[in-house]
Amino acid sequence: MKWFEGVGEVYLHREPVDFRKSINGLVVIVEEAMQLSPYHEAVFVFSNKSRDKLKILCWDQTGFVLWYKRLEKAKFKWPRKHDSDVIQVNDEVLDWLLRGFDIQTLTPHETLLFNSAL
Repeated sequence: MKWFEGVGEVYLHREPVDFRKSINGLVVIVEEAMQLSPYHEAVFVFSNKSRDKLKILCWDQTGFVLWYKRLEKAKFKWPRKHDSDVIQVNDEVLDWLLRGFDIQTLTPHETLLFNSAL
């Protein structure tokens, strides 16, 4: 399933953020650290320090939407070596990232099959 197909621009905040931050705290990061407008037709992607969680923030013309993903055994292949703290990608690259691909080498995460959360 492609969650963010056709979303417009996609911005990755390269440095990890404190995941206690919710919408208001992430909006401040978009405005101050990323120097972008959170009301722009775009999604803003953040990772925690251990790279096993992502938060995605976007404005849908009526309010902010916050999407959260946690990996159970792997880590997101987050771009660490880059010239900028803000990395612009397209929705296809975001889909690859969410599906567990290393977006630099296009290698996927191991598929996990569970029967119960207990």
